[in-house]
Amino acid sequence: MLDHTSWAHTYIDLDTPNAARIYDYLLGGATNSAADREMAREVIKAMPEVGYLTRANRAFLRRAVRHLVDLGVHQFIDIGSGIPTAGNVHEVAQARDPRCRVVYVDREPTAVFHSELLLQDNDFAAVVHEDFCRPGAVLASPEVQHLIDFDQPVGLLLFALLHHVPDEDDPAELMSVYREALPEGSYVALSHSTHEAVSDHILAVYDLYAANRTPITLRGEADIARLIDGFDPLDPGIVHVPRWRPESPEDADHPEEAAMYGVVARKR
Repeated sequence: MLDHTSWAHTYIDLDTPNAARIYDYLLGGATNSAADREMAREVIKAMPEVGYLTRANRAFLRRAVRHLVDLGVHQFIDIGSGIPTAGNVHEVAQARDPRCRVVYVDREPTAVFHSELLLQDNDFAAVVHEDFCRPGAVLASPEVQHLIDFDQPVGLLLFALLHHVPDEDDPAELMSVYREALPEGSYVALSHSTHEAVSDHILAVYDLYAANRTPITLRGEADIARLIDGFDPLDPGIVHVPRWRPESPEDADHPEEAAMYGVVARKR
């Protein structure tokens, strides 16, 4: 758990709940503050199935990354990567193929610092302190330029990120910038919170995040399809994350409790 003494190298506001640190707490991590934990407990009270949702999202990430490696993708840009936890992208990908290269991108200083510590002995992975909403800066960063070969397929990973990008920031237009930078044979894999075909508990969580200055935007299947314009979804398409190619009965349990869509799609 965080305190200002251990983070004196930079200023981090620990008094305002932060989405990345709340997610860390929900996954069982310790890189969070009292304010984060208080809000996380409110989220759990409003949506008791939120623990299942976060685990289902991480399981989807692992399945998607393994599948992309099997398809021949050996380099990944993971934007909104968050605070490192069990089953990070580089661990999943490099276990499948040690040649895989990964660049993490996050705007949250805590996530970046912890990623730097984790990756200091890994020559095939790096982290960039940047924002998805600045695609030019992300793509031109030294880490991306060093590790990512844009003449070869790239896996663009956006897990639990785009619901933090409001409509006024035009996420579809931002996605088009990333799409145009990706070479032929590249893929996007993303997950996104939704209100469709799930319990109403997600609406209470929406209100909690909005009241705590960490708003989320819930989007439906048609909205997700617009975000991935120019990409063709792999089977089974845009589905609740437990339904995306489950590898065990546990993967597919209770899809109605996972208020999050997932999709993996290939650039046309």
